[in-house]
Amino acid sequence: MKKQLHPEISETKVTCGCGNSFTLNSVKKELKVSICWKCHPFYTGQHKLIDTAGRLEKFRKKYKNYMEKLSPASKKS
Repeated sequence: MKKQLHPEISETKVTCGCGNSFTLNSVKKELKVSICWKCHPFYTGQHKLIDTAGRLEKFRKKYKNYMEKLSPASKKS
């Protein structure tokens, strides 16, 4: 391998927006992240409310005629 081709890897301090901090090995000295394993809903089991109101209604409105056409056809089968 060529010398001085690869970056030097050192210990990196990672700081999350929730206040959690931990260390990793990386080429950067310090990283700041907005979400980590301590505050992510998938890992904590707590679901944060996200503004999804209207998405389902919009979908149903858009495909209402299509779904009505499928309903009688599926009943005949």
